Amino acid sequence: MIPVIGARLARRATPTVGSGVLAVAALAESITRTVVTGLGPPLAFVVAAMALGTTVPLSLPRRPAAVTVTALILLSLTLLQDVTVAGVMAQLIVLYRLGRNGDSLMGTALAVPFPVLALLPAPDIATVVLASAAPTLVWVGAALRARGEASVHHAARQAIAADLVQHTARGERARIARELHDVVAHHISMISVQAETARLTTADMPAAGAQRLREIGDTARAGLTEMRRLLGVLREDAADDPVERHPQPGLEQLNDLLDESRETSGAATRLIVSGSPVRLDPGVELAAYRIVQEALTNARRHAPGAAVDVELRYRGEVLSVRVRDNGPGLARTEPGGQGLAGMRERAAAVGGELRCGAGSLGGFLVEATLPATSEVTT
Repeated sequence: MIPVIGARLARRATPTVGSGVLAVAALAESITRTVVTGLGPPLAFVVAAMALGTTVPLSLPRRPAAVTVTALILLSLTLLQDVTVAGVMAQLIVLYRLGRNGDSLMGTALAVPFPVLALLPAPDIATVVLASAAPTLVWVGAALRARGEASVHHAARQAIAADLVQHTARGERARIARELHDVVAHHISMISVQAETARLTTADMPAAGAQRLREIGDTARAGLTEMRRLLGVLREDAADDPVERHPQPGLEQLNDLLDESRETSGAATRLIVSGSPVRLDPGVELAAYRIVQEALTNARRHAPGAAVDVELRYRGEVLSVRVRDNGPGLARTEPGGQGLAGMRERAAAVGGELRCGAGSLGGFLVEATLPATSEVTT
């Protein structure tokens, strides 16, 4: 912190120190001229005041008006009396500062008369330097300002591009996490349920066979635990990603999903559709399918054997997706579980919302409200 403050103070002090040195030089030069030319005290005082008045304002780097006034004074003095070395330096600094501070138009207007000085009879070296360098320093100041602004804009564009890359990466990680949970974890859960169902319902099963099925179930559950750990890593700092443009499953595949659920759990599962079906955005269809898939998985895991109703309600611009089982209506959370969070994220990603909890008629209810268009399917 201290070096930074010191650097700032040094930058602020530089114009003041420079103008002080220039003021001393101008004052010394004016005194020398007064002595050489034999001017009286009144005129000598005027010359000294002009020397200070044309250099001290240069210590105000953030006061363009002071710089402009100084430039006008210097221009008038140049046209009325001989050019001095300190005056040339002050004039060149003023013209450079006008270009550097963004007032290149004023700088150009003030620099235009200076080349005319070179046409005066027998111009001295200071006049020639001033006449040739005045327009150039305005251009140099303006060019450096433009370069600085371009550098700032380039840095801003790079920062925006970096943020976009990070946002895209977070969205992709969130998408991968949801797909892994909805697809891979879904099938691993099915393996666990099938193994437990076979072990508990198969009559006269040898002890060795029951042990194998128990090991299969244990392995599947261990795989689910590891999967949840990996999903937690993927989901860390991940944001909601844009809606997928090319989803694979949709509502047309719901019957297949329910058939698979019946075969796996052996429980009654039915699909109920009410209202007039409309053509949905592909992202909304995918979200609805994944929500039903995860809700069925939760029902098999927490209420094995419970009957499940899947209901699609088309109500104008809204699609209501309800999955209700007749098992115990208890809170269904477990360490590392991603199912409910993933369903909420899927609903929110397409502009909808999701609620879950104990149903009013018993059991557990998952209800998602998703946006729908008004175009009726044919």
